[in-house]
Amino acid sequence: MSLSRTQQGLLLLSLLTVAIGQSLVFAILAPLGREVNMSELQITSIIATSALIFGVISPKWGRYSDHRGRKPVILIGLLGYTVGIVVFASVFQSGLMGLLAGLPLYLGIILARCSQSAIMAATVPACTAYAADLTAPEQRIKAMGRLGGANSLGMILGPAVSGALATLGLLAPLYFAGLLTAIAALVVYLKLPSIPAVSRKSHAPRARLKYTDPRVIRFLAGAIGLFTGFSSIQLTLGFSIQDKLQLNGIETAQMTGAALMIAAIFSFISQWFLVQRLKLTPEQFILCGLVALLLAAGFIGSFATFAHLGVGMAFMGLGLGMAMPSVSAAASLAVTPQEQGAIAGLVASCPAIGFIAGPVIGGLLYRLGPGYPSILSGLVFVVVFVLLILSRGKHR
Repeated sequence: MSLSRTQQGLLLLSLLTVAIGQSLVFAILAPLGREVNMSELQITSIIATSALIFGVISPKWGRYSDHRGRKPVILIGLLGYTVGIVVFASVFQSGLMGLLAGLPLYLGIILARCSQSAIMAATVPACTAYAADLTAPEQRIKAMGRLGGANSLGMILGPAVSGALATLGLLAPLYFAGLLTAIAALVVYLKLPSIPAVSRKSHAPRARLKYTDPRVIRFLAGAIGLFTGFSSIQLTLGFSIQDKLQLNGIETAQMTGAALMIAAIFSFISQWFLVQRLKLTPEQFILCGLVALLLAAGFIGSFATFAHLGVGMAFMGLGLGMAMPSVSAAASLAVTPQEQGAIAGLVASCPAIGFIAGPVIGGLLYRLGPGYPSILSGLVFVVVFVLLILSRGKHR
């Protein structure tokens, strides 16, 4: 069997709707949190805690899809996102109505978001493994690039949609995200073929694939380092924009959203055009991506105008767009067909792991100076680049 256009389209739809929902949450969480009198630390801890849960659970869903099949796990993730976002919004609604406040409200939001993360973590590894099951090795990097492109497109559309829907209320984007994933789940249920048993009969339980597996450790460690550096910049970007450009809160939110949209656009371009057309190996794409990310750290750390910052965000998008689908492809090619779900889960957990440490360290460094988080990111990218070069020679 091979991956048909219909199957590819349905996988892209699943990832696109989840990405739109995630970007909607990131766009409105800060103002929504302040509406219910939460502190900045409480607001950011919601993201960090749910990222931790996502990182822990993703590999388990990947292994589960090896045993139970890809389509059921994709549906679990989509339906879990739908229910979870409605519960998440409802807890916030109780805060806006004055029914909950203080610590009970904060704990309720944490519980709702973490529960949602635990279930929605099923979608990405199951979609990735489905594509890997039906894609020839020589086409793997292109397939992963298309899947990554769906995520980037969602990150582009999300901020635009949230801005339009926020006029109806801060909770409207969240309910809209739930509607999108519910529709995607229905379409996937009706249209996505299950992989025939003969094609996945070898997906029997095997020894658990670990982060330290010598076949993939360099790719997983590289992905974690990549997102540690990226999240350090992303968390402090709003502070840096406001302080350097002397903006008020609303202007800062608008400029930050515009900067992130530039990165998402160039990530989409990278995944749908560069990765599809350049004849490079996955490892070469990863190394090129790291060079672009290093340039991004330099521009972002030293910007004095929005145009200067925009160049840095463009390099950031290009780097992420080349590196992450290539990590997925390289790791997928390094393991057996029976381990595709397991490796997809491990790869999907890497961004979440990076988003645990990076924001905390970046926030602490920002107190020392606006440029320090970018310096940290640049050092991380250099270390990852050097380690991949050294390990590349060893594995050859």
